[in-house]
Amino acid sequence: MSGTEKILNSLLWILVVGLGGYLTAKGLIMAREKILKNSDDTIRYVYQLAEEDMIALFLPIYNYEESEEHNDNVWRSVWKQIPLIGYLWQENQEEILVEDESTCHEIIDANGKTITERLLAENQGNAVTEENYQEISKKMQEESGTAENGQESAENQQTQQEEMGENGNSQLPAWTTAVEMAPSVDLSQESLGNFDYVLNHFFVVDPNTTIDSSQLNAAALLDDDLTLEVDGENPQILIYHTHSQEGYIDSVPGDENTTVIGVGNYLESLLRDVFGYQVIHMKDAFDMANGTLERSKAYNYALPAVEKVLEENPSVQVVIDLHRDGVPDDRHLVTEINGKPTAQIMYFNGLSRTVSNGSLDSLPNPYIEDNLAFAFQMSVQAARYYPELTRCIYLKGYRYNLHVRPRSMLLEVGAQTNTVEEAMNAMEPFSVILNKVLRGE
Repeated sequence: MSGTEKILNSLLWILVVGLGGYLTAKGLIMAREKILKNSDDTIRYVYQLAEEDMIALFLPIYNYEESEEHNDNVWRSVWKQIPLIGYLWQENQEEILVEDESTCHEIIDANGKTITERLLAENQGNAVTEENYQEISKKMQEESGTAENGQESAENQQTQQEEMGENGNSQLPAWTTAVEMAPSVDLSQESLGNFDYVLNHFFVVDPNTTIDSSQLNAAALLDDDLTLEVDGENPQILIYHTHSQEGYIDSVPGDENTTVIGVGNYLESLLRDVFGYQVIHMKDAFDMANGTLERSKAYNYALPAVEKVLEENPSVQVVIDLHRDGVPDDRHLVTEINGKPTAQIMYFNGLSRTVSNGSLDSLPNPYIEDNLAFAFQMSVQAARYYPELTRCIYLKGYRYNLHVRPRSMLLEVGAQTNTVEEAMNAMEPFSVILNKVLRGE
């Protein structure tokens, strides 16, 4: 407290004490004169209560206690009597409210991180324990080295493609027959009609953005028609990688087949040879500059290249930017699906809106709701058939080139702690649920 404030406080207290003392003394004299005329016990009791209230109101210093809460009560009593002091007290309260708002944002930030940590920690399905995964990893390391692992994944991919048959659909692999399971979340209309339930069970909102029930209406998202008639002649799906250099724990340096590009190769073959879609797979290195990894402008570099492909191929209606996530080194985003260790996936949506700047007019996206519907419908299908496959739909503030088509998706397949095989395996259930959404099943 400054010297000027101390002097002002002293003068105010002198004024309060003097005024309070005068009023209290005068009131007591008048009250006692009346009470002397009537010695009724009831009146004396009322007088005693009134006297205590007057002292508490006009002489708060009499009952002073060294506490912040009591100080506030004192000031409240004073400013009701003196307008100038009331104005100063209100100014002080406004400053406190600003501090509370800042604290609120810190709490929101902490809550967002806590939710993210909780979802990232859900690394395994109910059917497989951590010990099982450690045994699988140990066995794989014993059977082959890192380079051999990458080659083995490519060989497995080739074998699975051969099993599909020459014309693809004539001999579907067993894993394409998805069996509906008991979902890990409640998919009833009542639950999906609850904004908070949907938000907490399907989404994670980054602290830098916000979303409300007008944008996150589960019924509307599920009713959004995202079906696509299969065209065996013209390309309908585009796969690319803004971060093409992202790899896995056993990726082989210099071998793109063991990176997200290799995962994209496998997804391309599944969509084409199993489900009959025509696919374009871009393998440009948007995150490399002069032979050096550079991701700060990767989205800027990717956009014109993607737009050019879409302009040349207007039949493309589905755009998938395939990544892998980055998590703490002690996290293993894996579950078991169809008897295979499978990397868990996460959808990533940009809302073109930040907490600090509001709507980002410089990054417009007319397809935000369609993008959300696409990710949400995929998540609901996964909840029905592969309850442990999808981690969450992560919402952030910017755009991430998701404005190029209504059915645009940023897909995170596992993380740096997953193996190439686990990431490859994830493309099988992912392709099944993608096909279900596109065919409206």
